[in-house]
Amino acid sequence: MIRDVLAVARMIKIEHSIFALPFAYIGLFLAADGWPGWEKFFWVSVAMVCIRSFAMTINRIVDRDIDAKNPRTSNRPLVVGDVGVGFAWGFALVCAILFVISCAMLNRVCLLLSVPVVVWAGLYSYSKRFTSLCHFWLGSVLALAPLGGWLGFRPVVVPGILDFFFGVLFWVAGFDIIYSCQDVDFDREEGLHSLPANLGEASSLYISTLSHVIAIIFFFLGGFSFSLGWIYFLSLLGVSLILMLEHILVTPDRTQHISLAFFNLNAIVACVLCAGVIMDLFL
Repeated sequence: MIRDVLAVARMIKIEHSIFALPFAYIGLFLAADGWPGWEKFFWVSVAMVCIRSFAMTINRIVDRDIDAKNPRTSNRPLVVGDVGVGFAWGFALVCAILFVISCAMLNRVCLLLSVPVVVWAGLYSYSKRFTSLCHFWLGSVLALAPLGGWLGFRPVVVPGILDFFFGVLFWVAGFDIIYSCQDVDFDREEGLHSLPANLGEASSLYISTLSHVIAIIFFFLGGFSFSLGWIYFLSLLGVSLILMLEHILVTPDRTQHISLAFFNLNAIVACVLCAGVIMDLFL
């Protein structure tokens, strides 16, 4: 039983929830202008974990034949049989249902949007088969985190929360482009699309850098829109320095630090910005 749970956790890379969950809390705390209450906090948390688990499971199911051919991904649980395909489909279905239920517990607007979100998140897994803009599609999926957190408490969209939406979109696209540099040769051989495979690593890393500059601008505008103070903007400065380090570590001639840049640094980005928002609201 424990081994099965660990296999599922590896399949969906549960540790990568750290990318989206802090931004859901940013939207939630901003909407409440402080503590949103345990009920909203609980259902937003459940919704985020479920939709992310659903999207990652669908991705693993759809890509299992591709993953089996790629030496970097050939040991994934669904490929080696630690998790069965039938079980994975069942797990994805349960996650989707729990996500819809969580949205229903938040408010009517979230419920109405829940099914389109499930469809959009699931379709991402097919995007690299026909467009090199797949990085921005992934960014748009994770960018629903701050918007969803906001709508969970206050079901009316305001310009400020859209700044965080686009900030997350370009932030995620930027680091996903870096991550895709690991599979340039494989993607070309398999006819898969990514910016590094289509444009080359050097040009793609320039686009990644530009994406992160745009993300910082949107995060700045978001803080300005919500009249956040020096604590938030100090955290944003820290985030800017972390992203700068990411692009210093990864260059076309130096890709051995991609794993560090992808997970460790970007996990810090999400947590630092979330902490900056929450501390600013309370202090």
